[in-house]
Amino acid sequence: MKKLFKWSHLYLAIVFLLLYTPIFYLIFYSFNEGGTMNEFTSFTWENYRAVFEDTRLVIIVLNTFFLAFLAALIATIIGTFGAMGIYYTKKRRARTALLSANNILLVSPDVIIGASFLIFFTLIGFSLGFNSVLLSHIAFSIPIVVLMVLPKLQEMNDSMVDAARDLGASNFQVVKNIILPFLSPGIIAGYFMAFTYSLDDFAVTFFVTGNGFTTLSVEIYSRARQGISLEINALSALVFLFSMILVVGYYFISKDNTSRKVRKNRRGAREVAKIQ
Repeated sequence: MKKLFKWSHLYLAIVFLLLYTPIFYLIFYSFNEGGTMNEFTSFTWENYRAVFEDTRLVIIVLNTFFLAFLAALIATIIGTFGAMGIYYTKKRRARTALLSANNILLVSPDVIIGASFLIFFTLIGFSLGFNSVLLSHIAFSIPIVVLMVLPKLQEMNDSMVDAARDLGASNFQVVKNIILPFLSPGIIAGYFMAFTYSLDDFAVTFFVTGNGFTTLSVEIYSRARQGISLEINALSALVFLFSMILVVGYYFISKDNTSRKVRKNRRGAREVAKIQ
């Protein structure tokens, strides 16, 4: 029996083609010796060598990744406990108001968020630089973590928490031994999402960065305005490769957590069957 043609597959192929064609176009010309993207002359590693020889660019890349790791870590901690606070709020109106306030930052344009932070930092006399960028990235990453963790809380069986408290467990023990282990897939997903948003953010960073600190996105924008440089192509290819490694790592981490959960459920079912 022949398989029916599905328009959804064609649509998905077109979407992926539109998304990945510009990326592979940049990567292809990163190996061009001609210095332009008009015509490919010959293969060379010179553009990649130039990236590693540019000390300022290397420092900016390291600062950008350090900023993203730190902002994602702090945002994940705050966002996880924020999601727990929203979930365990008893009053329905208060819970809805908190969730709505969290979602506002997700739908707000980055330009508005960046301008708001710039005005706020200027009013309180806070100097622009690494700290201002870090605080801004933490702020817009928290709602992302909340939305990744909250569904896992809704999936959790509250009877486990009640049983632990009946057995004399403290709130700290309940959070440490029951809630956080169950939320670990959502926490990991929230961290990776926050890291990604922080890594490629431009609009907010452009407003709050100072003269002594810049990120990769702002630096690429500044260099692109000066003209085409295949060094930027090489750098973009390296960042894309690193992003792919992160995605693959996240896939295996999620797969390992799922396999562990399935094995645990099967073990529990066998123990119940033995008792019966």
